[in-house]
Amino acid sequence: MWLRLEPRPEASRRMRWLSPLLAVALTLLGGLVLFAALGQNPWHALRVFFLQPLGDVYGLSELLLKATPLMLIGVGLAAGFRAGVWNIGAEGQFIFGALFATAVALRADGHSAAWVLPAMVVAAALGGALWAAIPAWLRTRWGTNEILVSLMLVYVAQLVASWLVYGPWKDPDGYNFPQTRSFGDNALLPILIEGTRLHAGFLLALAALLAGYVFLQHSFQGFQMQVGGQAPQAARYAGFSARRAIWAGMLAGGALAGVAGMTEVAGPMGQLTGQISAGYGFAAIIVAFVGRLHPAGILGASLLMALFFLGGEQAQQYLNLPSSISKVFQGMLLFFLLASDLFIGYRLRWNGAAWKGLQWTRR
Repeated sequence: MWLRLEPRPEASRRMRWLSPLLAVALTLLGGLVLFAALGQNPWHALRVFFLQPLGDVYGLSELLLKATPLMLIGVGLAAGFRAGVWNIGAEGQFIFGALFATAVALRADGHSAAWVLPAMVVAAALGGALWAAIPAWLRTRWGTNEILVSLMLVYVAQLVASWLVYGPWKDPDGYNFPQTRSFGDNALLPILIEGTRLHAGFLLALAALLAGYVFLQHSFQGFQMQVGGQAPQAARYAGFSARRAIWAGMLAGGALAGVAGMTEVAGPMGQLTGQISAGYGFAAIIVAFVGRLHPAGILGASLLMALFFLGGEQAQQYLNLPSSISKVFQGMLLFFLLASDLFIGYRLRWNGAAWKGLQWTRR
């Protein structure tokens, strides 16, 4: 081989931050190839996918709206991932947060009270944390793999939500659609920009990013959690609890995923429906890693991922392509990120001996 991979003496900090940028650039190039293969003008299709959604104030507000749950879930997952806890089931925790928030909203229907929205936030955080506590308890009690448990619980959560909207919570005046009654005005998040759907949940997401930055970067508890998850033996020697790190990582991710679920049912949806599972929990995993588990990076990655969602809708409307093409872009971004991350610990070297051997053979 003319080129060979050589281990670096130590991981490259520069490549650690350049890797997401390289992955984004390669995703754009992959998008050009993809659109050409689908019979589209690549440059026109790329403009429709990435630029057209941002053409006006409403489009920008929709970008922030889509980014809101991704920010909330992403910063929660970052806390767990830093602790060595692989919470892959944020989608299920998102759903359970929405269920708990819906229970409060339906209970408070017809009551004009300022406590409804705060109670919905608390209930959503509790619901997501309780669902995340199941894999946390199984891992700390019996060493069960939290990746598999949290992932399988997503499907359980979807079935619970489906049972509720088809059964006890079904709107009797909803023409047999699987949905609850519409929430009252007291259970809806205030709109930030008139004429758009952007709501106060965006401010909540920004506050979560700020709190996550302080906790992860500047708190002793965040340092303890990171050491407890990544070096359990060192943590035990220092008196840190690895078990506590697991619980903190899972509960933080679950609580914020639950709050993200609340922002959906109390925001653009205004009710719980059978389509509550929008894939935000899985997309936020990519957001966390593209953002390098740092709140500032998660903010940028959330906006990019939200643009993928909007681009899929634009491609369906103007290019006659399925909206699921956004998931193709998500997959390409993750693939190129993993490929680029290889060069954090390795570098390419020119194999001069192989080249000389080839030249000698040709002679």
